[in-house]
Amino acid sequence: MLVVTGPSGAGKGTLIRELLRRVPEVEVTVSATTRERRPGEENGREYWFLPRDEFQRRIDAGDFLEWVEYVSGHRYGTLRSELGRIRDAGHLPLLELETEGALRVKEDVRDAVTIFISAPVEELERRLTERATESAGEIGERIELARRQLLQADEFDYVIENDDLGAAVDKLTELVRNLLAPAATMPRR
Repeated sequence: MLVVTGPSGAGKGTLIRELLRRVPEVEVTVSATTRERRPGEENGREYWFLPRDEFQRRIDAGDFLEWVEYVSGHRYGTLRSELGRIRDAGHLPLLELETEGALRVKEDVRDAVTIFISAPVEELERRLTERATESAGEIGERIELARRQLLQADEFDYVIENDDLGAAVDKLTELVRNLLAPAATMPRR
């Protein structure tokens, strides 16, 4: 499995969308969350939206590969059933995770390949402010968290700097294609 992580605003989603267009053997898991649905989101497409009590029941039942409690007390996690669904379709699962969850998967899943997407702090601040999906307080929290997460980049197998979108997409695509190649022998960083 592939695990893509990095701070909010680093461009993970943008890079992953382009990767999926270029490498159809990869499929993104749909994470579960306790946060409210935003306009235009659908249950099972962007996230599995679960009430907090159901999320807890699923934690207790061992249904999650990983889960974290994030900004404003919302929980996010990867259901094991998502991995099975993707593998059953003959695809390689890709998990887009916050750094805490990615480190848990790296520790617990021996063959997981972890990729950290980085960007300059000033760029992260600009992207988060322009996105305007959170309140000013939440944006401030995410910027502070992003600064801490950037310091963790060396804990992951690969780091891709997203200061030039085209170059970052090319690097991610090349990395994944090499990992999918028979007898892939790319050394981890």
